[in-house]
Amino acid sequence: MALIHDPKWEHFRQQMAIVDRFAYFEHAAMSPLPRPTREAIGRWLAEAAEEAAPAWGRWERRLQEVRATAARMMRAAMDEIALIHSTTEGVAMVAEGFMWRAGDNVVIPADEFPANQYPWMHLAARGIETRRVESPTGMVDLNRLEDACDQRTRLVALSWVGYLSGWRTDLAAAAEMAHRHGALLFVDAIQGLGVFPVDVEQTKVDFLAAGGQKWQMGPEAAGLLYIRGEHLEKLRPLVVGSNSMVHNRDYSRIEIQLKPSAARHEGGAANSVGFIGLGASLDLLTSLGFDAIGHRVLEITDECCRRLATLGAEIFSRRDQPEHSSGIVSFTLPGCDLKVLHRTCKEQKVAVSQRVGYLRISPHAYNNNEDIDALIGAIETGKKVR
Repeated sequence: MALIHDPKWEHFRQQMAIVDRFAYFEHAAMSPLPRPTREAIGRWLAEAAEEAAPAWGRWERRLQEVRATAARMMRAAMDEIALIHSTTEGVAMVAEGFMWRAGDNVVIPADEFPANQYPWMHLAARGIETRRVESPTGMVDLNRLEDACDQRTRLVALSWVGYLSGWRTDLAAAAEMAHRHGALLFVDAIQGLGVFPVDVEQTKVDFLAAGGQKWQMGPEAAGLLYIRGEHLEKLRPLVVGSNSMVHNRDYSRIEIQLKPSAARHEGGAANSVGFIGLGASLDLLTSLGFDAIGHRVLEITDECCRRLATLGAEIFSRRDQPEHSSGIVSFTLPGCDLKVLHRTCKEQKVAVSQRVGYLRISPHAYNNNEDIDALIGAIETGKKVR
């Protein structure tokens, strides 16, 4: 059953120069930039070359617009959004800035992406235990996570969408579980933000971080950190500078007076070009609507799974519960060398990933039937290679 043609998604596709070269299924790794994003970066380049410092004011105003767009996207307040470089930085800001006491612990699934493991494990030198809970089926079992919590659990940290399994966790249920034990919830949202709608107020998420280079379709080194307002004072800023202060433009006034917002964590000079690019991408995605994007991505991945099954693929990602499905599908083909399949896809201009013993596809809402045909054709060709 082919995807239904919709002018809305065809318009989105027209914004993606990548489609002229690749059938692109690697958004869980890195997104190609949409045309409006490339144009916004081009304007910044011209301003940086032809004006430099006099353009700062415009760049700063644009960054505040990006902050506002990000806040609307998450149903957060602007003051709860910090502009950061990466998911890893966001995790580290919470892990290292949190007011721990020796003997505390943090609970995480054991198969998290390294960005959401190492910063917590690094706390061992401060007497903080990281409890890693196995999830062998790729499904995050909140009951198993809850069993690992006790009276010294201060944080539960997990991914909204698993980078390998594609399992999408119910954030409201996860937050309720953590709060039941007096703990807070940290969410690595990089594999879901930009595809699915999220309401941090309704779900009661406490902290959330996401780099912008995947599903949000921005450049690298431009991402977002959400800090629930009531927790602002629970995090000690790791890097402070003039931009951390309420008097950030008064360089003669040297006193610690932190901004009463998440922006206190931004410290020094901003990656203006990166955030301007991210802002253009978020504007495009917001215009399409995240409910619609999420529905379309699930349609595409459902069709991919159906077609792959006809080739004998074994789908690792759970697809029997749509509320837990995502844009990530990992699979194997018994009897086939995955390295050969991956290489064949690359040769045929089909971009897929190879991760931990699986091939992984991660399409966005602009992918279409032609892309799926190209994927299936490349897999069929790869199966014949011995």
